[in-house]
This record gives sequence, C-alpha cells and structure tokens, in this order.
Amino acid sequence: MDSLLELLKQNARFTNQQLSSMLGISEDDVARKIKEYENKGIIMGYSVILNEELACSNTVTAFIQLKVTPQKDSGFDEVANKIMQYEEVEGVTLMSGAYDLAVTASGADLRTIALFVAQKLSTIEGVVSTSTHFVLKRYKEKGIFINKDVQTDERGMVSP
Repeated sequence: MDSLLELLKQNARFTNQQLSSMLGISEDDVARKIKEYENKGIIMGYSVILNEELACSNTVTAFIQLKVTPQKDSGFDEVANKIMQYEEVEGVTLMSGAYDLAVTASGADLRTIALFVAQKLSTIEGVVSTSTHFVLKRYKEKGIFINKDVQTDERGMVSP
C-alpha cells in the first residue's frame, strides 16, 4: 500500500505539511495525491474512533452473522444491497466460513437490535439464519488502543 495511504490510515488528521515532511515530498504533491485518491474512490471518507464509555454513548453495537442463499445472477450482492439500506447498519461484509455475510449494526438498546434482526434482517428473502453477538467492550479499534492505560510489550509477539 502507498505510504501516504498508510499514514492517513494511522491518523487522517495529519496536515499536508506533516505528511510532506514524513514522506519527503512537497505539500502540493501531498494535496494532489489525496485529491486524486478521493476522486478515484480510493479514499471513501474520514471517521473518528470514539471511546464510547468516555463519550457517554449508550449506543449498542452488534455483529450479526447471516447464512444466505445466493440469488440467481447476483450471488450475495442483492441481499447485501438490501441490508445496506437500513439505518441501523454500519457495515456489511462478504465472509468465508460458516456464515456468508457479516453485518455491523447499532441501535439505542438491545431490544432495538433484537427487533431489527427479527423483523427486518431475518425476513429478507434469501436469509436462511442469523447469529447475533453484542459488543460488550472495545479494546482496540482500527489499530488504536481504546484504553490508554494498556501497556504494550515492546518485545513484540513471539510465536513458535
């Protein structure tokens, strides 16, 4: 992956001046490349990673796995496109393994998510079964430690 994209993934708030300094290219080149990535759809948007506990957010998040019967001529795309339209849905991913689609959804409370799964997701033609997992606590999101008190082991991971 491009070094500029890697830096933006780490921190989308780096200024063009900071990026220029880190990459050894001009600020104009940085701005031009970012604009090009946005125009090509490589950069789709920018977001914030929240510590939900500190933000006093009572939002409930769930990871929902779906077994789906692929549709003729569209495979899983038609079902995924229907699911993406719901306001509760934050993400939809095609997966390998026992389940076909992974859906990330959020709502005001557990009941809201339960009703979403029971009344909306499970009734979509082609959805065979669902398995819902509620997020209890986040430790790391997109490479960012949520709890700043976590001590990292400078020695790194060792595997046999």
